[in-house]
Amino acid sequence: MNIYEDLCLLIGKEKTSVNETVLVNHSKDESNHQSVEPDVVVFPESTEDVQKILKYANTHKVPVVPYGAGSGLEGQSIPVQKGISVDFEKMNKILEVRPEDLAVIVQPGITRVQLNEELKKYGLFFPVDPGADASIGGMAATNASGTMTVRYGGMRSQVLNLRVVLADGRVIETGSLAKKSSSGLHLNGLFVGSEGTLGIFTEIALKLHGIPEDIVAARCSFPSVSSCVEAATAILAAGVPVARIELVDARTIQQTNEYSGTDYPAAPSLFFEFHGNRGGNQEDIEFVQAIVEEAGCLEFLSETNSLKRAALWKARHEVNFAYRHGNPRLDSITTDVCVPISKLAENVEFASRKLNEYGLKGGVVGHVGDGNFHSMILYDPNVKGEYEKVLQLTDEMVELALQSGGTCTGEHGVGLGKIGYQRKEHKEALDVMLSLKRTLDPNNIMNPGKIFPGEG
Repeated sequence: MNIYEDLCLLIGKEKTSVNETVLVNHSKDESNHQSVEPDVVVFPESTEDVQKILKYANTHKVPVVPYGAGSGLEGQSIPVQKGISVDFEKMNKILEVRPEDLAVIVQPGITRVQLNEELKKYGLFFPVDPGADASIGGMAATNASGTMTVRYGGMRSQVLNLRVVLADGRVIETGSLAKKSSSGLHLNGLFVGSEGTLGIFTEIALKLHGIPEDIVAARCSFPSVSSCVEAATAILAAGVPVARIELVDARTIQQTNEYSGTDYPAAPSLFFEFHGNRGGNQEDIEFVQAIVEEAGCLEFLSETNSLKRAALWKARHEVNFAYRHGNPRLDSITTDVCVPISKLAENVEFASRKLNEYGLKGGVVGHVGDGNFHSMILYDPNVKGEYEKVLQLTDEMVELALQSGGTCTGEHGVGLGKIGYQRKEHKEALDVMLSLKRTLDPNNIMNPGKIFPGEG
């Protein structure tokens, strides 16, 4: 069996590659997991192409791994058992915009920035913003969320329907264009977040939202992380419709200042964004300012200028690059957990304290509105035992998150990095997940070695 020659005959030589550079590019993502080159990379242009690929792979028991923008942080797109890497760069079109339904149908390869650029002409936007310019297919596969989750929700809240090719080549639709349904099992929720282990998405229908008339950003600093969380919790309890609430710890603020040229006070801080009309936003800002001052806010600044507002969020999104740029000889790991908001301060302070105890560089940022936070941890791969300290730290963070009633990952996904926690987190429910996996993919060709322990 020659996989490359067979696929050239099935879908065309121009859609199939064994070029060494192409193979290397598809052997890794943004994580630090070991890279593995696939046997072949394919570039389908239609659902029919994907069907042919999967029917062939299922017959010959060849692993298949979907590949989007390569911006994942847990190794989801690394073909650990080699096989076929399916790149969706040629399936990057908007198939239909339905402004009257506040919906759009896209192919999986389009990125969120490309999508929003096109939606501007309709006065609409897609709100899920994980920071990286990820592909919509990858975002659906990992149930991505990001800074605006507190207002709009993550991918599971935004996906109306998926066209999915199953391992045996069958094509199913998981939902409809209706905003809700009481018909049948909720397959959207099952496939969103499945990380390519149950099927491959070829079309995705998404909810859209109107571009707000007025957008205002704000930033405030506090004496401690706990006072940040106290303020954020009070704001949410008061029902303020804030679009973003981000926590950034002091060391990350300092690193951001050095990288982005900003001059924010080097103290634990909250970044806000308000979406609405000018009068409503002004009332909300005044209300929030009163709340944060009561919680011990040291400084409160709001910003309506679009360029300055964009610079604020650009600085927030470039935190990872800020740490890498400031420490070019160090490697890094970015991990995430999600906990009930009442446990957020305890978990963030634990992560920060442990960084100090282990003598590691790094910091913490978090989507305070939904209890999800990220730790950037830097280490020297040439120093014996330092990488093991990082693994110990991430393990302790997850353990505390689970004890707090949380989850091992709020938005990065399981991939390779969080497999070891699945049994502890899900207990007997993991057996139900494994049963579904084996039913839909009995030959275990769909992204084997991800999510499910013992299945690869």
